[in-house]
Amino acid sequence: MTATDGYAYRRMQMVEALVRLGIRDQRVLEAMRVIPRDLFVPEAYRHAAYSEDVSINIGEGQTISQPRVVAAMTEAARIGPDDRVLEIGTGSGYQAAVLARLARFVFSIERIAPLARQAKARLDGLGIENVSIKVMDGTLGWRALAPFDAILVTAAAPDVPEPLIEQLVDGGRLVVPVGARESQVIRVVERRGERCVTRDLQGACFVPLIGRHGWQGEPT
Repeated sequence: MTATDGYAYRRMQMVEALVRLGIRDQRVLEAMRVIPRDLFVPEAYRHAAYSEDVSINIGEGQTISQPRVVAAMTEAARIGPDDRVLEIGTGSGYQAAVLARLARFVFSIERIAPLARQAKARLDGLGIENVSIKVMDGTLGWRALAPFDAILVTAAAPDVPEPLIEQLVDGGRLVVPVGARESQVIRVVERRGERCVTRDLQGACFVPLIGRHGWQGEPT
C-alpha cells in the first residue's frame, strides 16, 4: 500500500502530536503514519485531515473521529496481529483501515449503505483485503462470525450493548462510547469468563449509535 506522498509530512506531524498526547503503542502509531487519512475525508476538508483534534463531516449526518480519539480507542483495544476484530460503524473506512494494519481480519458493520459502499471503494483502492463490510444493525453485532478478540464501536450508545459483550472471546476487549447523546465517556470492557472488568478512558462526543441496543432513532 502506497501512502499519498503529498501528505507524508503532515502524517508525520500528526503522529508526533499523538505521541505528545500520550499514545505509546508503536504499532498504532505506525499504522496511522502509513494510512492516508486525507483519502477518507471529502476533498474540501483534506487540509484538515491531519489535525489531531478535528472531526470532519463525511455526509449522511456522520463524522470521521479526531485522530487522537482513533489512536486512543485503538490503543485501548490492544489489537494483536492474529486478532479478529469487529468494528461497529464503518463510516469513512479510516478506522477499519487502521485496524487492518494491526489485525488478521476486520469485520465492519455500517447501517448506512452509501457510506458502506464508499468505504469499501476506498479500502479496495488502497489494496486493503482483510476487511469485510456488511450493512445491518451494528448493535446486534455479527453473531455468525463471533467470537471476536476485540470490538470497537465508533458511535455513542446509551449503555454498553449486551450482544457485543456476548460476542467477545474470554479476555476480549470492547471499546465503546457510552452516555447521553450530547456527551459520553469512552468505556473499555474486558470479558473475563462470566464477568467483565471496565474502565473509563476519556470523555468524548460521538454521533449516536442507532439500533435495537442503542438509540432508537435519529435526534430531533
